[in-house]
Amino acid sequence: MKQHVPAPEMILINGVIRTQDPRKPLVEAVAIGGRHMLATGGNKEIQSLAGSGSQVIDLGGRLCLPGMMDSHFHYYTWALGRRQLMLVEVRSFAELLDRVSTAAGTAKEGKWIVGQGWNEADWPEARIPTREDLDKAAPTNPVALWRCDLHMAVVNSMALQLAHIHEGTPDPPEGVIARDDSGRPNGILREFASNLVRDVIPPPNDDEIYAAMQDGIHVFHSLGLTGLEDVRLMGGEEGVPAFKTWQCLRDADALELRCWVSIPGERLEEAVSLGLRTGFGDDHLRIGHVKYFADGGMGARTAWMLEPYLDADCGMPLTPMAELARSLRRADEAGLAVAIHSIGDRANRELITVFEGLREKRGTDGAVVPCGPNVSNRIEHVQMIRPEDLARLAKLDIVVCVQPHNLVLDIGMIDESVGTRGKWTYPYRDLLDSGINVVLSSDAPVCDPSPLVGIHAAVTRQRRDGTPKGGWYPLQRISIEDAVRGYTILPAMSYGVGDRLGSITPGKYADMVILDRDIYTIEPMEIIETKVDMTIFDGRIVFERI
Repeated sequence: MKQHVPAPEMILINGVIRTQDPRKPLVEAVAIGGRHMLATGGNKEIQSLAGSGSQVIDLGGRLCLPGMMDSHFHYYTWALGRRQLMLVEVRSFAELLDRVSTAAGTAKEGKWIVGQGWNEADWPEARIPTREDLDKAAPTNPVALWRCDLHMAVVNSMALQLAHIHEGTPDPPEGVIARDDSGRPNGILREFASNLVRDVIPPPNDDEIYAAMQDGIHVFHSLGLTGLEDVRLMGGEEGVPAFKTWQCLRDADALELRCWVSIPGERLEEAVSLGLRTGFGDDHLRIGHVKYFADGGMGARTAWMLEPYLDADCGMPLTPMAELARSLRRADEAGLAVAIHSIGDRANRELITVFEGLREKRGTDGAVVPCGPNVSNRIEHVQMIRPEDLARLAKLDIVVCVQPHNLVLDIGMIDESVGTRGKWTYPYRDLLDSGINVVLSSDAPVCDPSPLVGIHAAVTRQRRDGTPKGGWYPLQRISIEDAVRGYTILPAMSYGVGDRLGSITPGKYADMVILDRDIYTIEPMEIIETKVDMTIFDGRIVFERI
């Protein structure tokens, strides 16, 4: 039966359109009117809807997917970091120092050199820089370089001096100032200790923040991303300028993204007192989760473990579990969903117990408090978890947000730090098989922001060069179908907006991405080479590859 719809403004034909809608999973064409999709179906059926002003785009057999969402993205840090020293591609200790030396050679004396993204685990030297190393590279400039996981920074002597860190400085709460054998700080700052330096780095002004965040939107479109949750870092100082800038972009009609903005946990009482609830806003900008940290990171050896690392102790909790339990109950009663960073197997076990306690408080029948969150609580990362705890987690209404590309970055580090216990890390297949709702993300700038890079990692569990052969713990690989769902329909459903986002379905917003090859049929190792040819947001073409 012919569908009766207004003449579309845009029609896509001759595509392999994988809708993520189980009622009509594969179609050839889609009609768009205004901000919404009007109809999907065969070429002839949809072309018959065209009016004199309809733009018809021939996809030439290319793959079309819903616009993709990154559910855990440090956008503020990433956007500003693009204007700093980018160290993701650094391949050795010597190259890192060379980059710093080059930056110091062009910087004014006393100007800060700030960078992020280095990963010593994949360097031939496998060596973390110290203050002395950075002093030689930049003798007249303060230097602060954050590791790729953002749980550790290395700084030089001038930065330590400006931050008033010396032999007598105590470790801050939930932080470690590493020291040499004589007790002198060696420039390595773990967890919250890096905030002592962050606090003395001159902050960007409003215009710089606006320009950086606006510039990043086009990069998002070029990656096929149309949505994100902007997640707060430890300390959360960037929360106010980030949220303010998102609102300014929204007011200027320049926010061409579906953006959820998280609240740092230390601002919970302020959010409660204002009556804010998760999901408040519109389909461009909404309040997201309240963000907490259960522990640190494995790279910094601060993730909280059941057994010691092979080269360190058991790590540490960053927030006491009793405190997390109180905060979770307080947030739940106020209608605020939480997202809790949890890496180590001890942290995940303890956190599951906390969520079980919340379920018991709500009532054994699972009743939700009258004005509770309309969005599921989340655990971020679940990087290492024992099999017996997966079954407990599956019984909870919890969404797990994971970062596939991070496993590729961490292969060497995990083998070194926990050895054969690595079989319990990044257990994506087991998470899905347990019935747990899993959404995918990049944690950028920790990892490459491209969802195609993430899909490649989830499907192959191999680096770009094909190592390790056959994949790292290959039984934990997931299918293309599962990976794409983790970037499209599953995030939409987890945020309570599955009725208008996440699939190519008539009536939903017209957010779509067209790729240069079909990632469902090519060799999995080719996925990482796939390019985005076009991104459509709100029914408009916002990116087109030349």
